[in-house]
Amino acid sequence: MFVVSGPNLEDRSQARKKAKMVAVPTLGFSEEDKEGTLQPHDNALVVTVRIGGYDVKRVLVDQGSGVESMYSDLYKGLKLMPEDLEKYDSPLVGFDGRLVIRHRMIRLPMQVGDEEVQVNFIVVKAYSLYMAIIARPWLHVIGAVSSTLHLKVKYPTQGRVGELVGSQAMARQCLVAVITRPPVDQAVVEEERIP
Repeated sequence: MFVVSGPNLEDRSQARKKAKMVAVPTLGFSEEDKEGTLQPHDNALVVTVRIGGYDVKRVLVDQGSGVESMYSDLYKGLKLMPEDLEKYDSPLVGFDGRLVIRHRMIRLPMQVGDEEVQVNFIVVKAYSLYMAIIARPWLHVIGAVSSTLHLKVKYPTQGRVGELVGSQAMARQCLVAVITRPPVDQAVVEEERIP
């Protein structure tokens, strides 16, 4: 027999129940998450998300990038105006290791499932097969975990786990297009007026 001291047992029970009600679901991946993908693979995680009220395909999820980027094709497709852009002076290094300077930035809503957050996109006038790149800042804001092996992004939403599923076919089409495209010889991409 023992004696429990401290707060009333009923109060402890209530506290435990409340803690369970606000519990954040565990985010993880299993073998089942690979279903629907061709394995083994080395495809990029390419998804469709809602940006500025439009469904945007060919969006790369890049855990290695520190900023969200939007390419000029998407900027034009969303019918954004130059006055919507803010100045952004920090240099960026492209995938090819070249310096990309003097860009503009725009803040737009981005939605996956029921989760919508405001995202700062750096508008880059450069060629890309992707329409946009979503990166660590967005992943961290929504508390997401991504897996290129499983081609998924999982995030907590309303007490459950939401999933953003990548398109292996879209990723492969982008890869083939990059491989077959002639190289572009540009040392520095300067700011141009984005119509």
